[in-house]
Amino acid sequence: MKQELLYPNLSYKICGLCFKIHNALGRFRSEKSYADALEELFKRENISHTRAASLPPSFVGEGTRRNIVDLIIEDSVILEIKAKRIVTKEDYFQTKRYLAASGKKLGIVVNFHQKYLSPKRVLYS
Repeated sequence: MKQELLYPNLSYKICGLCFKIHNALGRFRSEKSYADALEELFKRENISHTRAASLPPSFVGEGTRRNIVDLIIEDSVILEIKAKRIVTKEDYFQTKRYLAASGKKLGIVVNFHQKYLSPKRVLYS
């Protein structure tokens, strides 16, 4: 059974803008720097986005503002920005948790600290 790619045009555009930022800023900036630059590009490209969005609690008793995503693009894709030596399983689990709490289906994890950028898609079903 062949599955269709979720949001192919949007995810392609997001990844392209990430590559543009990585080429412009290099690999040794902070997550906030990359988020600032991406947000500016999203504005220029008329791509709707929400930055530092607080998700609703995912279980009874969870405090508010516990799950804060870097960016939600077009109310469809969660973009998690990293600037660290290596992305861990916990980073992917964090993105899955965000997807579950938000009801979104696709997350993209991008580690700008790598020499060669390789965005990773995270699916939630």
